[in-house]
Parts: sequence; C-alpha cells; structure tokens
Amino acid sequence: MPETLDSIMEEIYAVVQERARSPEPGSYTNYLLDKGLDKILNRFGAQALDIVIAAKSGRKSQIVEESADLMYHLIVLLAVSDIPFSDLSTELRKRRSLSESACEV
Repeated sequence: MPETLDSIMEEIYAVVQERARSPEPGSYTNYLLDKGLDKILNRFGAQALDIVIAAKSGRKSQIVEESADLMYHLIVLLAVSDIPFSDLSTELRKRRSLSESACEV
C-alpha cells in the first residue's frame, strides 16, 4: 500500500512525541524541544522564507526540499503545542468539504 502524506506526517509526529518522552542524544528534534517554542517558531519562519527564495529561483527540487523542512518544523510546533496531527487533517478535510459544497448550485 503506498504511503500517504498523512501517514508519513503522522509517523514524524509520533517520533517527535517519542523524542519528548525519551530524548535521544544528538537528535535535532531534541535540540528544538530543549530550546523551546521561540526556537521552533524561528526555524519555522526561516523555512517559510527559504521556500519563498526557492520558488523565486524556480528550482522544483529545492522547493520540495524546503517544503519538507517547513512541514517538519510545523509538526514539531503542533507536537509542542499539544495539538494532535489529526486535528490539522480534520480541519483541512472540513475546509475541503466546505469548498466542495460552495461549488454546488
């Protein structure tokens, strides 16, 4: 069965939670968790800017790489904020349903 975006993101979310419970020496995730919310937000913002720069360059591979970095930092932010990843999926699904119903006449 092919892996979905949801499944890999849920897996990463679970790893972040596990690192919070059982820190692993040298783990970048633990570095972020130890530094706290301000560091996580700083990295998230920096990654967002990196995507803008990558998009301006037109290099698709760089856009994908920077997007993966942004998504990782978003997952860490959600975990630190004690927001289950499923809440994000539910909200996106709800918005998708709303947009589909808005198209019906």
